[in-house]
Amino acid sequence: MQRSALLSAGLLLIVSSANIIAQEKKTAPPVKVAQPKPTQGNVSYGKHEAQVLDFWKADTKEPAPLAFFIHGGGWVAGNRTLTDVDKYLAAGISVVSIEYRFIDVAIEAGIKPPVQAPLHDAARALQFVRSKATEWNIDKTRIGASGGSAGACSSLWLAFHDDLADAKSADPITRESTRLYCAAVNGAQTTLDPKQMKEWTPNSRYGGHAFGFYPNPKDRKTRDTQFADFLAAREKILPWIKEYSPYEHASADDPPIYMYYGSPPAMGKEEKDPTHTANFGVKLQEKLKEVGVECELVYPGAPDVKHKSISDYLIEKLKSPSKK
Repeated sequence: MQRSALLSAGLLLIVSSANIIAQEKKTAPPVKVAQPKPTQGNVSYGKHEAQVLDFWKADTKEPAPLAFFIHGGGWVAGNRTLTDVDKYLAAGISVVSIEYRFIDVAIEAGIKPPVQAPLHDAARALQFVRSKATEWNIDKTRIGASGGSAGACSSLWLAFHDDLADAKSADPITRESTRLYCAAVNGAQTTLDPKQMKEWTPNSRYGGHAFGFYPNPKDRKTRDTQFADFLAAREKILPWIKEYSPYEHASADDPPIYMYYGSPPAMGKEEKDPTHTANFGVKLQEKLKEVGVECELVYPGAPDVKHKSISDYLIEKLKSPSKK
């Protein structure tokens, strides 16, 4: 009986994250051969055990551009394992892949809203990497972020948010910039505003956990109920939404963006995968066009596709001649 009880408890504990990451898996890249060993592995960029990264150094004489990867998993799961590292290294681009604190860790630590932890960890990791520019032979002016789903949302938040550097800080890492040269993402949630999500895709159900509407194994709320609670509380938490939703920060001084989605948009209609719908991309592209920011949106049948893949885009952008 004791073993049975333990098994039941374990199943309850994974229910909360299983629903959130189920859709993430649909956009995950196929498993490929093992990546090369990092030049620097399991490097700590903060005090928490989850605040670690791997670094692969390109063999270049001049400082190399950097591809900065943030993994997906709904901010509740995932790891920094990468594919296609060799492709970037062969192009003379160094690579970093980070891990970060998850939503449940943030809730336990009393961080409000919980999404602050993974997003600020991404910013801190970026600043840490810039602080290593000389040692690691990195061109700190040419860093492009990438990721899938929640990692894509984090990448876009970095791309659009005002610089988080604190020039007066006693910590030299905090004095480094959080701005990007470009971003290329897969299956991105471009907004965390439940009202916008519902308008764009009526059966939206993502994002509540980012603000504390998190599945509790004891009450086993459905994900739809959590989204309803999230939407009902929107006005009360609107300052949080405006701070952590990428769409809110998009402005004319932002870097070029590439977004990939696995299926065409269906604006205003229910989607099979509302968490990764191209509707997110359509609405962000509209805003970026209004403010004059370059944005390439790719999905099956999309017009004006110039780059077939994220790696093609990042390599071309990061290796392009400097603008004078």
